[in-house]
Amino acid sequence: MKAEHKKTVGRWRRHMRIRKKLIGTPQKPRLCIYRSSKHIYCQLIDDTFVDKNGNRSGKVIAGCSTLSPSIKKEVSYGGNKDAATVVGKEIAKIAKDKSIETVIFDRAGFKYHGRVKSLADAAREGGLKF
Repeated sequence: MKAEHKKTVGRWRRHMRIRKKLIGTPQKPRLCIYRSSKHIYCQLIDDTFVDKNGNRSGKVIAGCSTLSPSIKKEVSYGGNKDAATVVGKEIAKIAKDKSIETVIFDRAGFKYHGRVKSLADAAREGGLKF
């Protein structure tokens, strides 16, 4: 098994272990992040959403990333801590506009370090509580 595959499988297993315990609601959605080598993404998700077929699925309330037009103007490269800080502030602003004050932080199996920590700290500075 290749080293990259082992890392991906390990992250996926950690993410599933975390997700068993975290459920986002409309009042307290799940702030899920994804970190790639070039960009960082985050979404506010309501996990209590049931579609017309009766299937439970996550409904994305809001989201932003380093590919969003407003953020892309501010950031030259999306794969660093400065970009993660900008994305964290932007998601906090979007959440405030939708009258969301508290969230459940889902780090998606990534270590709480570097870009993930920068995004979380910036979201806290923007007014989100988690």
